[in-house]
Amino acid sequence: MHKNIFYTILIVVTALLYSCDDSLKNIGFTIQPEGDRIAVGTDSLFIKAKTVAVDSLLPDGMFAKTKRPVLGEYKDPVFGTTRSDFVGEFYYPEGKKFPKNTTIDSVKVAVFYNSWEGDSLAPINLTAYEINKRLPTGSHFTKFDPTKYVDLSAPLGNSVFSVANIEVPLHERKQPDYYHRAFINLPKSLGERIHNLSETVNNLDTDALKEYFKGLYLTTDFGSGAIVTVDYTRLYIHYNYLDEKGSSTKEDTIRTGSMILNTTPEVILINRIENKNNKLLEENDEYAYIKSPAGVYTELEFPLTDKADKLNNQALNLARFKVTALPDKDAELKFRLKPSPYLLLINKEDLKEFFEKRKLPDNVTSFYAQLDETTYTYDFGNLSTMINHYKEKNDGKVKNLNYVLVPIDVEISTINNQPQITAVYNQMSPTGTTLFKSEAKMKIDLVFSEL
Repeated sequence: MHKNIFYTILIVVTALLYSCDDSLKNIGFTIQPEGDRIAVGTDSLFIKAKTVAVDSLLPDGMFAKTKRPVLGEYKDPVFGTTRSDFVGEFYYPEGKKFPKNTTIDSVKVAVFYNSWEGDSLAPINLTAYEINKRLPTGSHFTKFDPTKYVDLSAPLGNSVFSVANIEVPLHERKQPDYYHRAFINLPKSLGERIHNLSETVNNLDTDALKEYFKGLYLTTDFGSGAIVTVDYTRLYIHYNYLDEKGSSTKEDTIRTGSMILNTTPEVILINRIENKNNKLLEENDEYAYIKSPAGVYTELEFPLTDKADKLNNQALNLARFKVTALPDKDAELKFRLKPSPYLLLINKEDLKEFFEKRKLPDNVTSFYAQLDETTYTYDFGNLSTMINHYKEKNDGKVKNLNYVLVPIDVEISTINNQPQITAVYNQMSPTGTTLFKSEAKMKIDLVFSEL
C-alpha cells in the first residue's frame, strides 16, 4: 500500500518540477509512521559551462558529411568570421550519351540556393578550379585543404553575383518557382572532353569519368558580406546537333539540348570551413557560445560528485535539465546569426564517432532539444537515465561528466503515425547561440527517493 502512495506523491512532485522554473529547496514527505517511512526530496546542481573551439575537440575539424554545403564569407558582429568553400565530384549516369552529330556550344557550372545569412546585395566573386587529383575516400572533415588538389594559378572561370540576384531581371526573380543561383562560364573544351569520353568509353559511368574529370573546387575570392547554403550544384553542357530525321534532306534541322551532371550523395562532396572565434573564446562569466558550422561548442561539466552523498545513497528519479538562450536583443542589427534550431547534448568522449557512425540520440548517453522560440530555452528533459547509467558503469558511484552542446540539423520522418528522428547531421548552415551561464539558468533539478 505504501508503495502506491509513494509513487502518487512522486508523480505530483515531478509534475510540480516540470511546471516551475524557480530554484527548489530541499523538501521531504513523511507518508508512513516513523519506523516505516519513504522520503522524497529535491535538490539542484549547478552546471559549469565554457566556450571551446571545435578544432580543440576535433583536430581534423568537424565531420563534414552533407548534401548542402555552405559557400561564401560572413562577418557577424558577435560571432566573428566564417568562410567556406567546397570540392565536389559529379555523378554520371551509366551509359548516358549525347545525340549523334553533337557540337558543344558552352559549359557552365551553377550553384542554386534559397537561404543565406548576411547582406544579400553585397557583390561576391565566385571562382571555379578543376580538381587535378583524385579526392580522398572515407570520412571527410571541415579542415580539409582543397588547395592540395587544384592549381590555383589556373582558374577555369569566375563570375560576380549578389545573393539576392539583383543582376537578374526583376520579372524573372518574381516568378513563384524562381531559385536563386550563380553561374560560371567554363571552357568549352571541358564539355568536349566529356562528350568524347561518352563516345570512346564503353558504358561511361561515374567511376570512369573520375579518371578524366575529377570534379570542381568552388570558392569565393572577394566579398565578405554573405554566406549561402547550396541546395544543388550542377554542371551544364549545352550542345547542338543535326537531327537527320528532321527533314527529307537530313541536313537542315539543327536542334539544341543540354546534358546536366549533378553532385549527389553517390559522389564525394567536401565542405571546407574556416572560422575566426577569438572574441567568443575570451573569458566570460555571463555567457557561453555555440557557433555553426565548425565554430565553437559549449562544454558542460556535470559536477555530480558535489552531490555524491545523495546520488550514491538515494534513488535518482528525475534530473531535469534545460538551458536558456539569449534573445535577439540587438534587433536593430540588420544582419546577425540566429540561434541553432536544435542542440545535441553528447558526452565529450563520444563526439567524434557519433556523427561518423550516424548515430541517433538514445536518451541514455545522448539527448537533443529543439529551441522553444517563446521561452528561448532548449529543454533536454529528464537526464536521470544518463546519471544512473554512468553511476552503474562506475561501480555504483557517481563521477563528474563532461558533455558538449552541439548545433545539429535533423531529419524527421513519420513512422507508425508518429514523428521520429531518422538522421542527425552537424549543422552546416550558419547559426549563433548565446547561452546564460548563471546558476539560475544553468542547473539540474533533482528528485530523489529512498533506495
